[in-house]
Amino acid sequence: MRCCCGRYTEEALDASAKLLEINPEYYTAWNYRKLAVEHRVGESGSSPEYVKSIFDEELKVVENALRQNFKSYGAWYHRTWVLSKGHSSLDHELRLLDRFQKADPRNFHAWNYRRFVAALLGRSVEDELQYTEDLIGNNFSNYSAWHNRSMLLSEILKKKEQESSSQDVISKEYEFVLNALYTDPDDQSGWFYHLWLLDQTFKVKAPLLVSSWPVPGFDLVVSGNVSFADHPLSSFSEFTVALERFPVVLYFNQNVEGVNSSTVTIQSTFVQNEDVTWKPLSLQNSPASKVWVGYLDLSGVDHHSSAPYTVEIKLGHHQGIMSSNGLQLSIPFDLSFTVSVKPLETQSSKDEKVAWEEDKFCACETHLQVAIPCLCYDGITVDNKYEPTTSDWQIGTIAEEISQIRNLLAISDSKIGKITLARLLMAHDAMSSPYATKTVHAEEVLGLYSELMKLDPSHYQYYKDERSLVLLQQLLSSRETLLRYCFCYRGITSPSAYGPICLRLNNQSISRMGSFDKLLWVQLLDLSDNELHSIEGMEALQLLRCLNLGRNKLRSFTSLDPLRYLRSLKVLNISHNEIGLHSIDTTRYSCSASPLSHNGEIIWSDDVFPPEDADVTNYWEAFMVFKSLELTQLDIVGNAVTNEKFKSFLLKILPKLQFLDGQNLHQI
Repeated sequence: MRCCCGRYTEEALDASAKLLEINPEYYTAWNYRKLAVEHRVGESGSSPEYVKSIFDEELKVVENALRQNFKSYGAWYHRTWVLSKGHSSLDHELRLLDRFQKADPRNFHAWNYRRFVAALLGRSVEDELQYTEDLIGNNFSNYSAWHNRSMLLSEILKKKEQESSSQDVISKEYEFVLNALYTDPDDQSGWFYHLWLLDQTFKVKAPLLVSSWPVPGFDLVVSGNVSFADHPLSSFSEFTVALERFPVVLYFNQNVEGVNSSTVTIQSTFVQNEDVTWKPLSLQNSPASKVWVGYLDLSGVDHHSSAPYTVEIKLGHHQGIMSSNGLQLSIPFDLSFTVSVKPLETQSSKDEKVAWEEDKFCACETHLQVAIPCLCYDGITVDNKYEPTTSDWQIGTIAEEISQIRNLLAISDSKIGKITLARLLMAHDAMSSPYATKTVHAEEVLGLYSELMKLDPSHYQYYKDERSLVLLQQLLSSRETLLRYCFCYRGITSPSAYGPICLRLNNQSISRMGSFDKLLWVQLLDLSDNELHSIEGMEALQLLRCLNLGRNKLRSFTSLDPLRYLRSLKVLNISHNEIGLHSIDTTRYSCSASPLSHNGEIIWSDDVFPPEDADVTNYWEAFMVFKSLELTQLDIVGNAVTNEKFKSFLLKILPKLQFLDGQNLHQI
């Protein structure tokens, strides 16, 4: 297109225009025209009229290209570039956009360009809001107009200095969108805008600490290097550690960063604050996480003294802990608990495996009633002076919206209306406490999702997952409900009348896990006979020693990625799942444990290299999950991946394994 003497000829420009009219996605031609325009405009002696004619010509080329493909990225980018030079009529652009948007009102390129032109013209946000209102009035299904309205209102809300002014704006928008919802309850455009309004009404502001381990006021008993046979574990009062140190877990209501020895201070006679390293438990290897953990070293404690040691943890007193939206943890938290250390005992030589059969568990409510006060189930308080984060206006707004959606559903069986009602009801429960321990509407919400699973089978898994989260929140909402699922494990030889406490959430039809802030204390967890396809979030359970995931729907080893962070895990049952059954593992593209990803870092130690004779090439995902674990018992039978070759691989990467699929390896 460029002649040998370095000039841009009319013939070359005509050829590029014809080419772009046929194929507007030819980016090289657009870039050539930019260079040509800059060359022609830069020629000496160019008059303002000549310069304007050059840019007018470019606008015509773009207009012809858009007739060929109204959604051409290159054409819209070129038009924006031309207009930014300041030689074109802006009023003409708005008239042209009116024609284009009548032909295709949902073209997001045109809407992006309109916002650009409106900014150049200095049009007020109110004028643009009126424009979107006119378009929505003509067609409630104009999703792009709704979206543009949300962007315009975001600017208005940012400028409103007084909270009451923002509330007035949002209240009027609720009235506006409800008119659309009642007119056409099955159209999704208005519902998505309604959801955006709810986010503006109830979006989380400053981060909040919602759970911790140990819980405040806890009297903790720690002993090391003992087996189940040596010492029965009580999940509420004591636990064992293998490395003479135990975890402190901080669980926030949103992802935060900046948790370190400067923002979190620990005062105790046996540990120095600067010696505690805080790490985010994030599968994406991100510096921000909801869950942070630091380990307290017990090596300086007198193991022959029964005197308790007080540990005080303070956070929020200094700035530095910050959410992704830039807000600081502004409420200070003071956590205090005691630690008593039992003398270290030698590891038992007795080979005894954990069995998950029904007859190995028994109810022990009397024992639990004594121990249960150690589990704080009312959330963390701030010197008993906690101030609610929600206002009367927010509570009143959500109550009004619940009433409106109920009325709408009485005349229309709208699927998205049912989803919205379910979300509103759960939000209403959550607003009663930042720790969401009250589930007044849980039964109704469970019913709504059950209805949706039948009405909309194409989205069955989504509704199933949402229902599972609500069900777990209900099951773990109070001491009373928790007790129904706590059992003493009697499958080991023990001098105690009670064995370790196991939380049994088996056979609950759960497809997705949640409410991990209520499970930080768990050491034995039975999730067998469910429909789990993911265990995302389980990395928070730093005390977990025994886990039963048998007979679920786990499809791959990458779905087990959270296990990499559970350094206390000794017993694992993943038998009778779907691991190896599917030729394509879709989870590997979103999971950190991938050979092409740098996110598969083990946070507790240096990378563990596989034995030279281990077949890591064929079992890379399994190696990434198991390489940092010190499992003594593993059940994997019933998965497609299980064969003698894979079992041989496991024995090489798990040198401490004693039982594999129920077989005692020491007796082979």
